[in-house]
Amino acid sequence: MQRFDEGPATVPVRLGDRSYDVEVADGGWDRLPGRLRAALDRSWAGRGCRKALILTDDHVAALPYPGLVRDALETLGIETVQTVVPHGEASKGLATAASLYDRLVALAADRHTLVAAVGGGVIGDLGGFVAATFARGLPLFMVPTTLLAQVDSSVGGKVGVNLPKVKNLVGAFHQPIAVWVDVATLNDLPDRELRCGLAEVVKYGVILDAPFFETLEDDVDAILAKRPASLRRIVARSCELKATVVSEDEREETGLRAMLNFGHTIGHAVEATAGYGGAFQHGEAVAVGMVAESRLAERLGWVDAAFTNRLVRLLERFGLPTSLRGLAPRPLLESMGRDKKNKGGRIRLVLPRRLGSVELTDAAGVDDLRALLEDLCRPDAP
Repeated sequence: MQRFDEGPATVPVRLGDRSYDVEVADGGWDRLPGRLRAALDRSWAGRGCRKALILTDDHVAALPYPGLVRDALETLGIETVQTVVPHGEASKGLATAASLYDRLVALAADRHTLVAAVGGGVIGDLGGFVAATFARGLPLFMVPTTLLAQVDSSVGGKVGVNLPKVKNLVGAFHQPIAVWVDVATLNDLPDRELRCGLAEVVKYGVILDAPFFETLEDDVDAILAKRPASLRRIVARSCELKATVVSEDEREETGLRAMLNFGHTIGHAVEATAGYGGAFQHGEAVAVGMVAESRLAERLGWVDAAFTNRLVRLLERFGLPTSLRGLAPRPLLESMGRDKKNKGGRIRLVLPRRLGSVELTDAAGVDDLRALLEDLCRPDAP
């Protein structure tokens, strides 16, 4: 594992002619024009770039970051137009995507027009989906400003929008030309949003890297205090782990990339049942989902109670929920039945075998899942 706590880090995502770098730093925006020029020049579409649509939301628009991206693009002689959408999951739908298509038409966009997504996961997924589908593909530049987006959604090329009852069911694979991460953006992040991102960070330790999980246990206070070295370390290592998986299974064809969905089958069901933008934000739903899926692995005899209790302790130290209390089992199970990983009518989940190792399986039947959810949704559930 590289040292990521002593300064800016470059994490390569190796995908042949679609390869790109994730730059992780604390500040350093003066380097962006040069980095962006190099990223654009690596592709046919980027070399001809003369226009860019900067997409952000109404929260991030009030911060310096969209302006810094605009300044970097204009330094390169690229004309920019900014579009602001309402924050939150409600914007991540086909109606908003259609409005962005109209904006690109008004801009006389062509296949060399850059889409720069500046914001959290909703903006990255939405901007990426629009870039993937307008004119059959535009170059995409990601500037994630939340921890969750920095360690997860900005890396790997999965982009998409929600349907009213199903999250991320309409989408595509569309790799960015570059990802620019400034951990200083996390200083503007509400504590709840920071904690949501930490759920995905914990996930990487569970699925791929037991020593990283132990590092998180040792560094809780520094991470919550937003110390730059600690933030650079967890962001860069999370991106490195995800890049390794994506490089080997870019389009989820071998099953390897499915491991990144630990906590997400039940987590997405929690989001859909509670309502997008409701009581559970994405990271909170993933935290609850990881605990529930770990409990299911206990029922199958794959892990012991000590494993789950250790996971619960770390999540709770980060201030994340670990209970399904207040939800109903039936709609959760119905939502899980619509998950993209399902095959042959059977629900498939990613379950832990040990710390640092997970497996995609349909070993748990509907009766197992129903019993688990009924137990975890009880008002007196732990």
